[in-house]
Amino acid sequence: MKRIFTAMAVVMMALSTGASGAEPRARDLGVPFDGTPGAYNAITDVKGVEVGMTTLIHGNGKLVRGKGPVRTGVTVILPLGKAGRDAVAAGFSVINGTGEFTGTRMIDEVGLFFGPIALTGTGNVSVVHQGLIDWAARPGYLSDDELFTRLLPVVGETLDARLNDVYGHPMTTADVFAALDGASAGPVAEGNVGGGTGMTAYHFKGGTGGASRVVKVGSRTYTIGVLLQANHGKRSDLRIAGIPVGQEIRDLEPVMRPPAKAPEPDTPEKNSLLVVIATDAPLQPHQLQRLSRRAALGVGRSGSTAGNYSGEFALAFSTTNTLPYDGKPVGQAYISDNEQDVMDALFTAATQAVEEALVNQLVAAKTMTGTDGSTVYALPHDRLQALLRKYGRYTAPAGSPPR
Repeated sequence: MKRIFTAMAVVMMALSTGASGAEPRARDLGVPFDGTPGAYNAITDVKGVEVGMTTLIHGNGKLVRGKGPVRTGVTVILPLGKAGRDAVAAGFSVINGTGEFTGTRMIDEVGLFFGPIALTGTGNVSVVHQGLIDWAARPGYLSDDELFTRLLPVVGETLDARLNDVYGHPMTTADVFAALDGASAGPVAEGNVGGGTGMTAYHFKGGTGGASRVVKVGSRTYTIGVLLQANHGKRSDLRIAGIPVGQEIRDLEPVMRPPAKAPEPDTPEKNSLLVVIATDAPLQPHQLQRLSRRAALGVGRSGSTAGNYSGEFALAFSTTNTLPYDGKPVGQAYISDNEQDVMDALFTAATQAVEEALVNQLVAAKTMTGTDGSTVYALPHDRLQALLRKYGRYTAPAGSPPR
């Protein structure tokens, strides 16, 4: 019981961090981006979407398997909120397949999924998978004949072995429940939180990031929201606003201990990246698959080339195109593939939001020390701003920009 309350407290702390306005995001540092963000510049700008997190940070010093240090967590995305019981239309794409994202075979086959999406560390996949099933099976939530729709949960992983006791299985189903029960709309915390807690991106501290775009085509307005978990990229590849930041900042490389674990700069490693795209546009499954592919273009703007052992995946879903579990048809007006102006606007918005979400997670992440004293450093804000000015890319924040 004590662990449940502790995990729930961490969830609330993470959510309040996102809402406080105290921590800068990329726009606050003068990074220029194209497109118009929503009110929160987050995936929750898509009406109905809720996000919850559990962040587990405890222990220091020498790694003792099963005891820590622990630097991990879980992020859950509920497409239709905690009360949602219908399926959402979805599409999935593989940027590079050396990783795991459960439940996506069904998405490829039938173009939909039921229930939450969860993003976590590689060693937590089994417990998070079971936690999603157990949460669906809790008394009074779903009828017995509905439960079969929740037997293939959607769970993605990225490897937090650099800082976390990844083989010690520190997460419990209570931690998964805490994230699900604490999910809400509104601002979403970024950086060292949720599933992104122990992650590294471009050899800087990485983690959880988000962004959104609002697009208007004629009389219609649609929202695209992104949440991603970053644990990928070589330092030399990193580009922000077109600037070769990774080539300009060559120090602050991760310090991995014992020394035998230390990678040389830009050597191949096991990396990964998970991108979730939400929209209220009434897209069909094949169109959502097309939308998910645009994640790779947003990632490419930040310099990554999806290395050989970097498992990188993208999932897109529509909160408007839903289907009840009993299969009864729902009247729905779809966007036609021939509506080039609409599809182009959505593709552009997704690409822009993924690019900004990647920078937001770098800006939000803080230097972290984990197992055996291994340390991954944060992207220095002052040096990023200096580079923006050096290359003529600094944009003074507007009066009250979306946070």
